[in-house]
Amino acid sequence: MERGAKEKNHQLYKPYTNGIIAKDPTSLEEEIKEIRRSGSSKALDNTPEFELSDIFYFCRKGMETIMDDEVTKRFSAEELESWNLLSRTNYNFQYISLRLTVLWGLGVLIRYCLLLPLRIALAFTGISLLVVGTTMVGYLPNGRFKEFLSKHVHLMCYRICVRALTAIITYHDRKNRPRNGGICVANHTSPIDVIILASDGYYAMVGQVHGGLMGVIQRAMVKACPHVWFERSEVKDRHLVARRLTEHVQDKSKLPILIFPEGTCINNTSVMMFKKGSFEIGATVYPVAIKYDPQFGDAFWNSSKYGMVTYLLRMMTSWAIVCSVWYLPPMTRQAEEDAVQFANRVKSAIARQGGLVDLLWDGGLKREKVKDTFKEEQQKLYSKMIVGNHEDRSRS
Repeated sequence: MERGAKEKNHQLYKPYTNGIIAKDPTSLEEEIKEIRRSGSSKALDNTPEFELSDIFYFCRKGMETIMDDEVTKRFSAEELESWNLLSRTNYNFQYISLRLTVLWGLGVLIRYCLLLPLRIALAFTGISLLVVGTTMVGYLPNGRFKEFLSKHVHLMCYRICVRALTAIITYHDRKNRPRNGGICVANHTSPIDVIILASDGYYAMVGQVHGGLMGVIQRAMVKACPHVWFERSEVKDRHLVARRLTEHVQDKSKLPILIFPEGTCINNTSVMMFKKGSFEIGATVYPVAIKYDPQFGDAFWNSSKYGMVTYLLRMMTSWAIVCSVWYLPPMTRQAEEDAVQFANRVKSAIARQGGLVDLLWDGGLKREKVKDTFKEEQQKLYSKMIVGNHEDRSRS
């Protein structure tokens, strides 16, 4: 079909659709007028406030949303145009040919018997060195020598962990890398976004205190570097979080803070709403766009489907993790902007550079139900259209 369309110079897909349904970028009023015009021979101005044909608009929109909405498909693995011999799509590939079956079997042997043991050894080495190295550096007195050692210990350990994933990273515009006293914000696809960025720069991390192995790593890291960790009860206190972040960025000698404002992992196809908290404190923001190539391995973490251990196993049994990182020019909040407008401007810049879809939806919909205000939005638009028509006729 695609080859035939190209030969005949026909357009197979509409340019503004990225799903299975082609959606025209028109308003509710325009679409309802079109439905009324096609279903009635009467003049449009003489039609009543409500027609039964209006129902078809809402029925169609409901069907389109169920089939192909903009939100829920961002929380599942990105579909590939061709199979990469991995179980990395939503479709279960069955037997196709003997050649592909043999290639897939060889790939399993290479990935699980050769690459996986080497990657586990590298990951264990990197994590062990990070814990031991930061703990030892933490006993040194504060000063330039401690900062020098801490920086190089962090960089060395993160780069070893990156090798454990066979990550091939291309960094662009390094002159725009975040500087002290600022905030680095990036789109979020995977927990490894942290080591992708930290293997090329030195950052202060922000996050919740954990237990187990992650807790051991956090306690060791904070001894060598001023990371910002919050207790579970403190995370819910928005004012406390803002105050701690403000105190950190006001000290120009402290490292830039690394934050992922989406608050959840998105599947490498879009950027969703940025939480406004990190944009309220008045610091210089350094946007970073991260884009993974899913052809060699899917970096997206579907936390509602896979636990951390299963996810890391899938990552370590991929062919490689290939990604590009763009450092964008620093941005500051303008006088006429509020925090939400500033966050949206930064988000749009990241989406444009990374070739991602810019969405206004909240990533929290991954685990929460849609608010009633969103459900009522179409009702308000429709009622406003009818009331407006009634007022116009009463004036005439």
